[in-house]
Amino acid sequence: MKTLDDLLGEGVSGRRVLVRADLNVPFDKAHPGVISDDGRARAVLPTLVALRDAGARVIVCSHLGRPKGAPDPKYTLQPVATRLGELLSSPVIFASDTVGPDAAAKVGALAGGEVLLLENLRFNEGETSKDDAVRAAFAAQLAGFADFYVDDAFGAVHRKHASVFDVPAVLPHYAGRLVLREVEVLKKVSESPEQPYVVVLGGSKVSDKLAVIQALLPKVDKLLVGGGMCFTFLKAQGHEVGKSLLEAEMISTCADLLAQADGRIVLPVDVVAATEFAAEASSDITDISGIPADRLGLDIGPKSVALFAEAISSAKTVFWNGPMGVFELAPFAAGTRGVAEAITKIDGFSVVGGGDSAAAVRTLGLDESAFGHISTGGGASLEYLEGKKLPGVEALEK
Repeated sequence: MKTLDDLLGEGVSGRRVLVRADLNVPFDKAHPGVISDDGRARAVLPTLVALRDAGARVIVCSHLGRPKGAPDPKYTLQPVATRLGELLSSPVIFASDTVGPDAAAKVGALAGGEVLLLENLRFNEGETSKDDAVRAAFAAQLAGFADFYVDDAFGAVHRKHASVFDVPAVLPHYAGRLVLREVEVLKKVSESPEQPYVVVLGGSKVSDKLAVIQALLPKVDKLLVGGGMCFTFLKAQGHEVGKSLLEAEMISTCADLLAQADGRIVLPVDVVAATEFAAEASSDITDISGIPADRLGLDIGPKSVALFAEAISSAKTVFWNGPMGVFELAPFAAGTRGVAEAITKIDGFSVVGGGDSAAAVRTLGLDESAFGHISTGGGASLEYLEGKKLPGVEALEK
């Protein structure tokens, strides 16, 4: 792939550069318009600053949420433009449409060193269309705004969308700082991880992580399983799991994986079991052999945290994707915190695989610099480790 440094070496002063960013940030449910985690916005800053300081006319595009191919005020990027301006310490101009008259006028008036953010890409049906011609037509409109294209939206590279896959076919294209770093890191942990290699997986469903488990199991020394997905594995071992999350159709698959792993899959030995999915619910720590029939597990217990921490302590490489419990609720956050803190202490390289894991690091107030790398793309990082081809990466390599 050609990189941002290649582009800067060619000279971009006064040139128009379209940057695909991933500004799909979460908002505070209690305060509409207030961003609750600006991690993805901060992740693209090195690329934007480099282009701005080189005198480029920077045009940023991104999606937000899942609007239905038409404008929806709920998903406007206007608050993100404000926050991005604060992070850049200079105003970010905002276009109220994506490829319409306001965007065209503001692109035309953009000066070198200025940054413009276009409205939500998914307000246009061409962005996500499965019809190649429809998608290509929208990509041509986007590409018409720029001389060069830089992809720094790793969280979207696994999507065959117009701004990710089709625009690079029209414009000279380059990988931004974030995308380049993400690919380098994931290539390292998938192809040449330093041993011992420990993978920590959590989240809700085994089915969501099955492909990555199958891909990584032959490479790891230990695979630690927490979160809601652990209960299907525990059921496969013959334990009763009460009202805990369970994928009955995956029990035999989990049993097969446990047999193949030959002891390398490590499961919780205790859990925090509650009467209901609520912060104020009555809860107790219970061994996995004694989960009451009327309770559901919402976090791994302290013995499990110690067990997982011990396995992590000797690792030279750790990849973590998925929380150990419902970390958003304080009574069920200790498992995720304990495992995360153990990861920060290893004498080696750690990768947080985006998504809820990255959100947990910030929500729990953990030191981000204590991790080797925090990915911005949960789905993209998992698909990379599964060995899948990522459309956005393939487009940059052409």
